[in-house]
Amino acid sequence: MQEIKLKIATNKFQFFMELIKNLDFVQIDNDGDTKPAILSNIKKGLEEIKLAEKGKLKTTPAKDFLDAL
Repeated sequence: MQEIKLKIATNKFQFFMELIKNLDFVQIDNDGDTKPAILSNIKKGLEEIKLAEKGKLKTTPAKDFLDAL
């Protein structure tokens, strides 16, 4: 079985989930939605903030980020 990771716009996510639930050959893995996974992602994000504050992680200035949008 192959795996694919998708990034779906928040306002289209529910529609997309309903759509793929109707495909019998698709298996949905919701591990990313569990409380431990969410807490792990938050912890990782906080660790990245600490590294960025120490200058050990390259960051993008907010203005550059917004300009890219």
